[in-house]
Amino acid sequence: MKSKIELTWLEVRKRAAVIHDQLKEKFGNNLFSIYGIPRGGWMAAMLVKEVAIHRGCQNITFSRIPELASVCIDDIVDSGATRTRYGGKPFYALVDKPAEGINQFVIFPWETDEKEGPTENVRRLIEFIGDDPNREGLKETPDRVIRSYKELFSGYGQKPEDVIKVFEDGACDEMVIARGIEFVSFCEHHMLPFLGTAHIAYIPNGKVIGVSKLVRLLEIYARRLQIQERLCQQVTKSLDDHLKPKGSACILTAKHLCMSCRGVGKQRSEMVTSSLTGVFREQGNMARQELLSMIR
Repeated sequence: MKSKIELTWLEVRKRAAVIHDQLKEKFGNNLFSIYGIPRGGWMAAMLVKEVAIHRGCQNITFSRIPELASVCIDDIVDSGATRTRYGGKPFYALVDKPAEGINQFVIFPWETDEKEGPTENVRRLIEFIGDDPNREGLKETPDRVIRSYKELFSGYGQKPEDVIKVFEDGACDEMVIARGIEFVSFCEHHMLPFLGTAHIAYIPNGKVIGVSKLVRLLEIYARRLQIQERLCQQVTKSLDDHLKPKGSACILTAKHLCMSCRGVGKQRSEMVTSSLTGVFREQGNMARQELLSMIR
């Protein structure tokens, strides 16, 4: 699946025509007004008006005040928060991601640079917190943020099978463990980092992988918006799916900045989570005891 969808002018005009058809069905030849949601909705509203003019329809006017408009038009429905905010009005959009089942980032043709939309959002966030995005120290910050996000969240563009290479030659039946792996991930609730160490282990069942692949497997899932509990489970599930081991384990210890630099403000607190499968789940099992003794 592509990480982004780039719409052409022809495609957005076709979508604008669909909206005009819906408005025509709703209002007929009666006069009505449309309000374009700032910012992308302005362009969407103009495209709908353009289609109306081309078809010889003169019953659409623009409204600068949403409360006085007959309908609201936006370029995209993503989470649905904007539509909810204007919930009292009929709401139309060129792209409705939930309704169309779209999970990718959508780029409209007026966003000439694929980074224009995201970088503009960073600029607006800088303004929101009270600083000036045009001052010297911040002029290039939006570009830097987007470049860093591409690296920090690169896990979305990778799959476990991209890094896992299985070997049968040399497979053993003793525990394999990669201990003390440093990792950084981002809390999906506040988009703040949590960082710490990971211990990943498995007991082969005729197949092994290179030890560096355990680290790479962790990185795939860590470089996504996460919760620590799920991160553990994703690692062990991937090991179980690709190696079919006798058991797999992932234990994470991490500090969460959403706890230390905001909220409860506890600087030294750590969170420990684990995911154990197969023989590691069996209470009193020697493999479980050996694992715990080796990571201490």
